Amino acid sequence: MTPLGDSFHVYDTTLRDGAQREGITYSVTDKLAVARLLDSLGVGFVEGGWPGALPKDTEFFARAAAGDLTLKHAQLVAFGSTRKAGVRVEEDAQVRALLDSRAPVVTLVAKSDRRHIEKALRTDVAENCAMVRDTVRFLVDEGRRVFLDAEHFFDGFAFDPDTSLRVLESAAEGGADVVVLCDTNGGQLPLGLAETVADVVARTGFRVGIHCQDDTSCAVANTLAAVQAGATHVQCTANGYGERAGNADLFAVVGNLVTKLGLQVLPHESLAELTRVSHALAEIANIAPDTHQAYVGSSAFAHKAGLHASAIKVDPELYNHIDPGTVGNDMRVLVTEMAGRASLELKGREFGIDLARRPDALTNAVRRVKELEAGGWSFEAADASLELLMRDELSELDAPPFRLESYRVVLDHQQDGTIVSEATVKVHVAGERVIATAEGNGPVHALDAALRKALLPHLSWLDAVELNDYKVRILPGTRRNPAEHGTDAVTRVLVESTDGEREWTTVGVHGNIVEASWLALCDALAHKAMRVSPSPA
Repeated sequence: MTPLGDSFHVYDTTLRDGAQREGITYSVTDKLAVARLLDSLGVGFVEGGWPGALPKDTEFFARAAAGDLTLKHAQLVAFGSTRKAGVRVEEDAQVRALLDSRAPVVTLVAKSDRRHIEKALRTDVAENCAMVRDTVRFLVDEGRRVFLDAEHFFDGFAFDPDTSLRVLESAAEGGADVVVLCDTNGGQLPLGLAETVADVVARTGFRVGIHCQDDTSCAVANTLAAVQAGATHVQCTANGYGERAGNADLFAVVGNLVTKLGLQVLPHESLAELTRVSHALAEIANIAPDTHQAYVGSSAFAHKAGLHASAIKVDPELYNHIDPGTVGNDMRVLVTEMAGRASLELKGREFGIDLARRPDALTNAVRRVKELEAGGWSFEAADASLELLMRDELSELDAPPFRLESYRVVLDHQQDGTIVSEATVKVHVAGERVIATAEGNGPVHALDAALRKALLPHLSWLDAVELNDYKVRILPGTRRNPAEHGTDAVTRVLVESTDGEREWTTVGVHGNIVEASWLALCDALAHKAMRVSPSPA
């Protein structure tokens, strides 16, 4: 239970509305995992889906009822529709499926726009209201708590407010606890939506909720505007998942409610879990986390401009709207050609390097970064290469783990279409000259294999190092050579490595993709070697 108890509801519909996002397909096991994560965060209600309409949702509720889902904070919600026109509520199979789900809370969807009632349902307003009233009352009499989602409410209210209000009144007469005003088409803007919410609250006195789609990129703003206008129930989805442009993002809505409006809508300890839970839910959905997502994105508190870094050096609050740790995130300083001394000094602190004591080294590091970035290098995502540059300026690096004499890569396109890459490297390591040859499925793979073959007998730690990711970007032209383009362009390679315990990223830039890859690979091994035998900071 949150500090606000039942006076304010955070209602999550990731498993139903969020699952309508293109590209998301949850298994029943996935749905159970999502529900557990949302419950651990402390949301009040988790909508599990539409039992009776979708087999996976029916199975989800059956497994939940059988003990596969134990919720500590949230109540499980079943979603469904009212009885059909002309059908007795007791005989409606869809309504019966809602009871069979054994969910303690039911959310019913109903048309609240006269045009939809007459054209889509092909019935009249009186029958639509009876459908709402009968179904709510039946479920309440069966011991269920009922919320009503008034579909297309804002469009309907603008067209015929009396009809829309009659639908809400029918739900209240049946015993619904909350009437939820839905911006189903997502076309509302905050000021107009807030006026409507305030008008409905004033006219009816009902407990009002809000459900916003993001078709105008205003779903979060509209949700907050509704709360400020009197809504005490917000419906959201994790990371804003949903059909078309999505829904109101649970993490942005909660972050704003707690840190901006002072509403403690989650348990006190849960706010710091926002970032972790957001990323975990993204993994289950098999969607890369949005790095620029408010509050929980990895770039939400990342600073690139030198002017920002100068102020942050004095006081981090000057350029952060909240303490990132409040929502479980971190502040990062990005080092690019836009960076100044303060940016590098702050970034150095992240690495445990005190550049402030060596102004000459700091000056040289700033100069080198700007020169390299002008030539196509980028250190934003290559912290390991940047740390090597800084320590080099401080003369803190030991000799590299090996020295290159030469390498050669041969590509053999055979008559049957088979392509074989072969690389030979000549290196000096541990006082020996070593020559190694290896094949690979591409020139970079072959080069990496040959280098490992040469070094592994001398560097015991190399066996744990793996290439985790490899990215190539063709740069259409640099300030040094603006005429470069196409196959003559500069190539930037990012290599992400791992040793099973941590990950690090290095960068290489050259007109030749193999050489760019070689530079990034060498930095990756140099960074690992530095951690194996660290120099004094």
